[in-house]
Amino acid sequence: MTPRVSIIMGSTSDMPIMQEAAKILNEFKIPFEINALSAHRVPEQVAEFARTAHSKGVQVIIAGAGGAAHLPGVVAAFTPLPVIGVPCRSSISIDGWDSVLSILQMPPGIPVATVALDGGMNAGILAVQILATGDSDLLQKVIGFKENLKNKILKANKELSEIKFEYKTN
Repeated sequence: MTPRVSIIMGSTSDMPIMQEAAKILNEFKIPFEINALSAHRVPEQVAEFARTAHSKGVQVIIAGAGGAAHLPGVVAAFTPLPVIGVPCRSSISIDGWDSVLSILQMPPGIPVATVALDGGMNAGILAVQILATGDSDLLQKVIGFKENLKNKILKANKELSEIKFEYKTN
């Protein structure tokens, strides 16, 4: 099975966040790979990965990193593929803001789609949506996924309507 999405992270300490992307890809039955690649510790391997990922069938890269969080941007500099950056809180981060800004503030010509701090799940969903633009079966699954999100809120509002308070008006 050839991976369509590559999930990479600066270190395995980011795995609790990045596994949320993996869960989404698994739910949608999209083949993926997971690797640790550090822009600072193994920059040559990062560059090689980024240059060759598309030739191995990868269509989207999800890159998570904490602290200075250079991994998504370095990968984006070397690859023609869309890169989704996941800023991660880490033991060396400034409550994650350094990671958010490092990934978000890319120079012109090197885009990285950035999701929320610790937003692994949304990165997985965005990767699925990107793939679905060229896959009608996958697009139908995304439509169903979104419909389920809507139904959860409708159900929650029904349950909330049954809660009684003296001054509650709905």
